[in-house]
Amino acid sequence: MNIRRVFKDAFAVIGKAGQGPAQDAYQWVAPLWEDANAHYAEIASIILKGADGAPSGMWGAMNDFGETNGRWGDDGGRYMAGCEADVGAEAPEGWTKWIIPAQTYIVADCRMDYSYGEVFDKITNDPDITIIAAVHERYPDPGDPGAVELYFPVAGGK
Repeated sequence: MNIRRVFKDAFAVIGKAGQGPAQDAYQWVAPLWEDANAHYAEIASIILKGADGAPSGMWGAMNDFGETNGRWGDDGGRYMAGCEADVGAEAPEGWTKWIIPAQTYIVADCRMDYSYGEVFDKITNDPDITIIAAVHERYPDPGDPGAVELYFPVAGGK
């Protein structure tokens, strides 16, 4: 498991947001990704892209129900399936924009299909790690939706 510490300036995610219980997340999160992918053309001109033209940051951003950048509670939380954009970008109608504050993260690579839960549990249950805000998923390779980087915020930003 590749784990590293990364500082990331504040950034925006524009996507399709929903909310629900943690224990049923797979049931209500998957439709958000289907909706975002089906309407990607609506945000293609405003998201950040790499040199190859592919989105440079596809995110499963998470938030508490009050959208205060807090972690999910036992009853669940909010999730956004989307892409990274400039902080000043405006979300088109039908889309939502969240600003993720500058933070230092412990970033852990995993696979959605077999190591996600193990990695998530290992980091969140480590007594030497204090997670200060919502955890996020970053999908680094648009061609491989099973590759995930989990971003665990451990320190505030500037």
